[in-house]
Amino acid sequence: GQPGVRGLTGDRGDPGGKGERGSPGECAVAPKSAFSAKLSESRTSPLVVGDAVRFDKIILNEQGDYNPETGRFTCRVPGVYYFTVHATVYRSSLQFDLIKNGHTMASYFQIFGNWSKPASLSGGTLAHLIPGDQVWVQMALGEYTGFYSSPKTDSTFTGFLVYSDWKNSAVFA
Repeated sequence: GQPGVRGLTGDRGDPGGKGERGSPGECAVAPKSAFSAKLSESRTSPLVVGDAVRFDKIILNEQGDYNPETGRFTCRVPGVYYFTVHATVYRSSLQFDLIKNGHTMASYFQIFGNWSKPASLSGGTLAHLIPGDQVWVQMALGEYTGFYSSPKTDSTFTGFLVYSDWKNSAVFA
């Protein structure tokens, strides 16, 4: 004959036994990348147009992503970074660029106004980087090379990871 009408749902049964412990997962340690460096007081001027400015006194560089010999930051952790330059300018004009892989991301300029005291020129920008990308500060014009450092005032280059794009790990996906 024909199947009968479905009956009422029964009461829920007792919970089952505890399962076996799973395998250990990855530790959720966020990737890091940060540096800050300054020009030493003994830097000779003028700096050469087209060259990377070598901020040679390391303030912080725990991951070693900034090379004070070349003045270049090399990305190892993909993601969005913030770079900033603070320049002390003294009795000179200054124009410099923030460069990513040979292309200007941002340019900064200050003309000398016969000031008797040092002045400041600062700027920063965000950049999306992938491993191997390089970022540096480069002199833009030959007559505007007025980076200055002394025991009382510094010119600095700083960069740090804002957030990672690391997709090769479930922790960061």
